[in-house]
Amino acid sequence: MDFELSEAHKMLAESVYDFMLREIDPIAEQVDREDRLPDWVWKKLGQLGWMGVTVTEEYGGSGMDYLAQCICLEQMSRICPALSLSCHAHSNLCCDNLYRNGNEQQRRRYLPPLCSGEKLGALALTEPNAGSDAVGIQMRARREGRHYLLSGIKTFITNGPVAGAMVLYAKTEPEKGAKGITAFIVEPGLEGTFTARHLEKMGVRGSPTGELIFDEYRVPEENILGALNQGVSVMMGGLDMERVAGTGWTLGMGERALELSLKYARERVQFGQPIGQFQLIQEKLADMYIGMESAKLLMYRAATMAQTADRGGKGSEINKLAAAALLLAGQVSTQAVLHAVQIHGGYSYMLDYPVNRLLRDVKLGEIGAGTSEMRKIIIAREMLRG
Repeated sequence: MDFELSEAHKMLAESVYDFMLREIDPIAEQVDREDRLPDWVWKKLGQLGWMGVTVTEEYGGSGMDYLAQCICLEQMSRICPALSLSCHAHSNLCCDNLYRNGNEQQRRRYLPPLCSGEKLGALALTEPNAGSDAVGIQMRARREGRHYLLSGIKTFITNGPVAGAMVLYAKTEPEKGAKGITAFIVEPGLEGTFTARHLEKMGVRGSPTGELIFDEYRVPEENILGALNQGVSVMMGGLDMERVAGTGWTLGMGERALELSLKYARERVQFGQPIGQFQLIQEKLADMYIGMESAKLLMYRAATMAQTADRGGKGSEINKLAAAALLLAGQVSTQAVLHAVQIHGGYSYMLDYPVNRLLRDVKLGEIGAGTSEMRKIIIAREMLRG
């Protein structure tokens, strides 16, 4: 068993981290304060090949694997979780979904501008009354000739207010329940009413989150992603990949918390010695290290399995492993940030210290892509199936 990353994966990690340290770290506090990422960042990331990591070069992507996607998001999140989250929604939830489920015409129309950073992508699934209960969505898509008219509300949609294309789920035959859901590719500028409202968040500020309201919004039938009334298969496969990639996004924050804590423990002197010499501080640092390394290994395994499962392999095993990876990452990263806050003491409560941002950002790792409670249910359900 080889636990070492390949040279290509190591080079990717170094390249992404160096870029984030050089270009994004100087403005990270401003991004959080103003709740806005600079406009130039998307095309720059597109030029570097990080906007369509798992999309093949034929459609403008980098043609890398899910492990590369995890690593990319992990390194971004060490410096700016907001940028990493928007890239996650764009590259994984939108682009990868389109690539895996789209037909040739859809791929050629939508993927090149998404991979170049010309357009930003999103996934529109969550609704005011349908969060963890994803198949309980209420948005309707009523057929009229060769179009479908969308009506309903989506909420908590990352990149929603600025997305140039999104994967959206609606019920085309509500009476069929989960078997009446269809996935659509939706873009702004079509006939009908579409409004987006920016939502203010506690953390991950800078990554735009919105409430999207559709009223008789006309989408052509050729924008059906996958097949009519087969949206659940698109949805569930996408959720597995979302959880795998989301593990990288979550872990980056825990790693940053450990880095900052080590630095502070070496430099902060109390009672005539660095606080890193105190055993209770050492205990926190050790716990943080153990958690990060354990979750990272689980992420590597889940990402590797996702690559084969996507080609028709593992079935319920990837459901279980993806949920486990994200569950553990959320738990250990949240605890790592709490330890970092305690180690930094009163300074951690000051808004200009990065551990403060991490504390507000990291909690989403236990909520998004299914709460920690839902992840445990998924794991237990798959185990009981045997």
